[in-house]
Formats: sequence, C-alpha cells, structure tokens
Amino acid sequence: MGLLLTYKCPAACTFCYYKCGPEKGGLMSIETAIAAWRGLKTLAGESAKIHITGGEPFLYFEHLAKLLEKAAKLGLGTVDMVETNGFWADKKNDIVEKLKFLDAHNVKKLKISYDPFHAEFVPYNKVKLLYETACEVLGPQRVLVRWQEYLEKDLSVKNCSEDEKTVLFADSLKNHPCRFTGRAAEKLTQLFANKEVEKIAKQVCQKSFLAAKGIHIDPYGNIFSGVCSGIIIGNINEKPLEEIWRDFNPTKKEVLNVLFNEGPAGLLEKAIKQGYQKSRLYSGKCHLCTALRQFFFDKGQLLQIIGPEDCYI
Repeated sequence: MGLLLTYKCPAACTFCYYKCGPEKGGLMSIETAIAAWRGLKTLAGESAKIHITGGEPFLYFEHLAKLLEKAAKLGLGTVDMVETNGFWADKKNDIVEKLKFLDAHNVKKLKISYDPFHAEFVPYNKVKLLYETACEVLGPQRVLVRWQEYLEKDLSVKNCSEDEKTVLFADSLKNHPCRFTGRAAEKLTQLFANKEVEKIAKQVCQKSFLAAKGIHIDPYGNIFSGVCSGIIIGNINEKPLEEIWRDFNPTKKEVLNVLFNEGPAGLLEKAIKQGYQKSRLYSGKCHLCTALRQFFFDKGQLLQIIGPEDCYI
C-alpha cells in the first residue's frame, strides 16, 4: 500500500499519474494513515508492505516524523520505503539528520525519483548529494534511484528547448514505460498514440482491479487500485479498509462495472452523446480511460467514482 501523504510537490512532472504540483494540496492525517496501515496489516499480516509517497512527503517532514513515531509505538512494523525527489537536499548535515531519523524509525529503504521528468524541476547537484549521503548513512543496498542510469551526469533539462525535452522524454519512456494516466495522458500521448479505438475496444480492466500488486490511498482517504489514479473504489474515512475489501465487487458499482466488463471503450457511447470528441488515435486503454474520465469530471458527473479534483485539475 502506498500512502500518498500529499498531492503537493515542488515538481509538476509531465508524466505524473496523480497530477501533483506546487499548487496542489492535501495532507493525510496521522489518524487516516494509521487506520490504513492497520487495515492492511489485518488483511495481509506479515506480508503487508507500506511505502510513503506523494506528492512530496519531505515537504512535511515533521508530519512524516510524527506518523513514523506513532507507527513505531503501535508496533505496526517496517516501512518498505519512503520516496522523494530530493528537492530539499541542500545541506549534508540536514540530510544525515533526516536519514538517521528514518533509519531509527523502521524505514528500510529510501527511494529517490530522478529521471528527465524530475530533472526539469530538481537540480542534479541536490539529487547527487542526497544519493551519495544516503549510501553513506544507510548503505547502497538501501538506496533506490528511479532511474539509476540518469545519475551518471547532469541531464540539464532546464536548459533544453521544448523539442529537446520531447526527445529526452520519449527516449526515457521507451526504456521505462509508464501508464498514460494523469498528466501523462495530456502531454505525452501524442508521442505514443498509435492505436485506433477499435484495436483497444476489447481490452477490459479485470486484472487492473483484481490482480493489482497493491493499492494507493490519497490524503483524503480515497482508495485507488494499483496505479489507477482518479478512480475511487472506496474511502477509509467512511469505512475500514478490511470492510471495503471484503465488500468490494467492481461489477456492482457504477463506472467500475463498465471498466471491468467492457473496458474504457464501454464509456464511449455515453460520452459521445454528450459531446465528447473521439481522438483518432490513443496510446492504449489507460489513455482512453483517462480522457473519458476527464470529460465526465469536467461535466460534473460520476464524481463519487471519478475524483478527487486533484487528479483532474
């Protein structure tokens, strides 16, 4: 389970599943995080894995620290990883202090997000300093970089023209594919849109809901299956996670039943009747799904399932 501590982030990466950025908000309460954590432990026992992400959790390090302290006192076990883009890594002493705190409060790994998309917003020298210091404090086996090869040199993305950025982004996605959801479905799809609707019309979402590797919970308690951002399957502030999972049946919930049985193409007719302009080509079913959900969100429809607004504005 990924706990999205916040949607706020100093970066607004072009490929972000959740459309995080400096203007976004939300901060997961300690109570919501602990309830989610306990629920996962009830469901998965010792195989439960928690990672803390965002947005950028280090924007609220004191809040993160309180959460880790509370979890440690309650004996909830380890945190598989905490993710960051390294925007905060200015001074080695500060880095060492924060990493030692994480180490003392059951965090197994630090994950640093760095690639051409993040390099547009976060200076290389900060990422490199964080990586080197983390290797010293935690040991290299406990430091992950997404993606390691980009640490070899400063990508200097900020100094690139728009055409040069496009080439960098396209090359990165060829080596490390992403789902075209969130912001990626807006800005990157023109690089990879090569499928007519008819070719993806029979692709359903059964595995996306029933065979996902995990769930994500956003700052407001909304539950997303896997990385299907912006599709709410429940809210742990309304019902405990274990009850939501016990009762979960995508065939009996509006929108989910269509995605489950027919795939995103099953929503096309409803959207077209209301004025949706079908694109000639899509990159795949996730792109089509995101485009349709954005259309319904903008119409103010199906907001119990299609939300929250942070994923759509």
